Amino acid sequence: MVRWARGALLESLTIDRSVPRRLGLQISNGLRDLIVAGSLKPGDRLPATRTLAKEFGVSRATIVESFDRLISEGILETRVGAGTYVAQSLPADPLPKTAPTLDPPPAHIRPKEMDGAANRFGERLVHAPRPFTTAMPALDAFPMAQWARLSAKHWRGRRNDILGYPEALGYRPLRQAVAAHLRINRGIVCDWQEVIITAGAQQAFHLIGTTLAAPGDRVWFEEPGAIGARNSLILAGLDPVPVPVDASGLDVEAGVALAPEFRLAFVTPAHQQPLGMKMSLERRLALLRAAGAAGAFVIEDDWDSEFAFSGRPVPPLRSLDTGGRVVYVGSFSKSLFPALRIGFLLAPDGLADHFRLSLDAAAPGVPTALQAILADFLDEGHFTTHVRRMRKLYADRHQVLQAAAAEHLADWLDVVPTDIGMHTVGWVKPPLNADRLARAAADQGVTLTPVARFALRPYPKQGVVLGFSGFSESQLLTGVQALRCVFDTLAHTL
Repeated sequence: MVRWARGALLESLTIDRSVPRRLGLQISNGLRDLIVAGSLKPGDRLPATRTLAKEFGVSRATIVESFDRLISEGILETRVGAGTYVAQSLPADPLPKTAPTLDPPPAHIRPKEMDGAANRFGERLVHAPRPFTTAMPALDAFPMAQWARLSAKHWRGRRNDILGYPEALGYRPLRQAVAAHLRINRGIVCDWQEVIITAGAQQAFHLIGTTLAAPGDRVWFEEPGAIGARNSLILAGLDPVPVPVDASGLDVEAGVALAPEFRLAFVTPAHQQPLGMKMSLERRLALLRAAGAAGAFVIEDDWDSEFAFSGRPVPPLRSLDTGGRVVYVGSFSKSLFPALRIGFLLAPDGLADHFRLSLDAAAPGVPTALQAILADFLDEGHFTTHVRRMRKLYADRHQVLQAAAAEHLADWLDVVPTDIGMHTVGWVKPPLNADRLARAAADQGVTLTPVARFALRPYPKQGVVLGFSGFSESQLLTGVQALRCVFDTLAHTL
């Protein structure tokens, strides 16, 4: 490193104006790297801020910002009338470039029970924004203007309200807004004090599993069923029992035969995840009777029932529950946007305090500002307006997919019509294999999720899940054309 009276020549430090990262941050990061690597040593003088500003072609304020950041970190120091220097308190020898190799952790850090649970986890679904990724809302149609207005309103509010610790059970106005929504739009008789706000549905499932069951307890679980919920309950130490589903939903008789002494049952009665059937009234009543007889609770995951294309959504299982057995779970990740990470559960009568103990001990709650924005979004009617628009939009997108698949993919794929939700299922015709098809589609930029991935045991039927809600008409048509090419290629290899 060449030095001169006005400070070190920092010729190796470069900035990239084509990236969004601020120039001041690039400069401070570059200086820090030079110091850590030993290129600049304790006591070395840096050029004057005006000199560096001229050499880098930036404002002096940008250089001052970079210096101030490193001074606050103790990496640089100023001397009155003499300039800015690398701090004398730093070690003279540069830090090692590579960390030393560590021995493997002792076996007791990951007990055998955890290893067994991990082996039963389902692989996380693809969330890339490309056809036909599942559970992808129409982000292009989200009412950003209303959300931004409400966001600005709350971030201008009292700092103690938005920056302090959130309430364990959730922001009271949001709990009240959710309760009103459930009473008016889902027909559930409830009080706001039964509503508990969670960091998405995943936290709700884990919270239920750890609060209402003990490690090793058996859980009826739809086969195939929701991967994320299954993983959350396994992580809670529970034992999922795969119970088959048919055209009427969960087979309650099969569940009783497989595990008569169950503690929890997980169901998606309004729109089975992933196959799409609705649970019949007969099966719903049978499930409630079985839960009462076993002293068990039922987790009702109402994950996308708002998006019923025709008629009214199916009434929730919770609305039939007279014995306090159903824990109703909902989320705004599908109805609004996934990054929101706000869900809720509706606790059976008298159980809210049990959930409070768990939340007080382990979870600080969802950021209050986000809860406040969502509460106003619900109260001002933006949520119901958005849901109505999405029902029509998703119905249109489903029709586009259905028509295009019938025209171009019928020889290989039987796409099942649906009147609810954000995805449908396509059954792969023999001799094609769903896993092989999904891998080939991924190479062409298309996401197909094999139905077998939702199952705990080997699943006999070859099917794939096709998400349509988050993609425009042109994207869906492009995806279908890409699948046509994939099918043509695979057909020649059979």
